[in-house]
Amino acid sequence: MKTIGLIGGMSWESTLEYYRLINESVKNRLGGLHSAKCVLHSVDFAEVAELQRRGHWTDAARLLVAAAQNVEKAGADVVLLCTNTMHKLAEAIQAGISVPLLHIADATAEPIRQAALRQVGLLGTRFTMEESFYRGRLTDRFGLQVVIPNPEDRQAVHRVIYEELCLGVIRPESKAVMAGIMSRLVETGAQGIILGCTELDLLLSEEDCPVSLFDTTRLHALAAVEYALRS
Repeated sequence: MKTIGLIGGMSWESTLEYYRLINESVKNRLGGLHSAKCVLHSVDFAEVAELQRRGHWTDAARLLVAAAQNVEKAGADVVLLCTNTMHKLAEAIQAGISVPLLHIADATAEPIRQAALRQVGLLGTRFTMEESFYRGRLTDRFGLQVVIPNPEDRQAVHRVIYEELCLGVIRPESKAVMAGIMSRLVETGAQGIILGCTELDLLLSEEDCPVSLFDTTRLHALAAVEYALRS
């Protein structure tokens, strides 16, 4: 079994889900007392969020490259960045380490392609929804058409992520707001919805969505297990 390196803390609530999903999957695959071989570097999300807010992406890259190097030195054979937004810096992180960085967009796009879907809606932070680093990868590498919410809905999603979910706050009224946003994406042609923030699965599930829901946290974690157990 290979060792999975996790760069977490963005937020720790979703990193907890990664750890649970990875270990549950290894136990289900191997049985008995098996659990995953993992190393974790957890950052202070307040520092990262402030760098995001100020647009100081070079400083953020230095911080995350150092974290990736730490997990590699600790024995990681593959690295997971446990957040969608900070994959804006994926190229810089991969350049700073010699083991693979398993990209969350790739782990998400593969099952969408297997389901023969062509147009998907994307929910996430405003960075993930509005910038090209994520949507562009889905389009260029996997041929997916990506639709995003209208500006008002994008602001609502971003607010719920940072002001509620990253603080561990789960509100039924926010679930209802998100369900409305997903319905509007489906009306514009989305055949499936990507939960493109690792906290969104804390609030939303398949029952809340009229089409297939693609949970990036789960898909990323399971892709890491597949890599770790591949002979």
